[in-house]
Amino acid sequence: MKYYDYAPDNWVLIKVNGTDPHYRVFGSWKGGYLDGDAWRLNSGITSVEQVEDYYYFHGNTGSVYRCHIKAYGRLGSYGWSQAQHICKDGNAYLMDEPENILETVW
Repeated sequence: MKYYDYAPDNWVLIKVNGTDPHYRVFGSWKGGYLDGDAWRLNSGITSVEQVEDYYYFHGNTGSVYRCHIKAYGRLGSYGWSQAQHICKDGNAYLMDEPENILETVW
């Protein structure tokens, strides 16, 4: 089994433009009765690998996000509003799922 730090329920990719263009994973978790929904944005993708039905995104700070392939774009309303807030200045945007994540240059 591969090591990972975070395993979001749902996720999307955000492309950041500007002087240092890069991609980031935005992950969201559904809350329960005692806690609310949560989200986290990784530091920037450096590489990705696939193990069975999961992508393992490695970040600039060494963190690893384990994201289920079929959970792309399935953010709830809280996750969507937070992701859109991150992209509000026009320097970043939510991506459609890339056709082949494994061949994308990160």
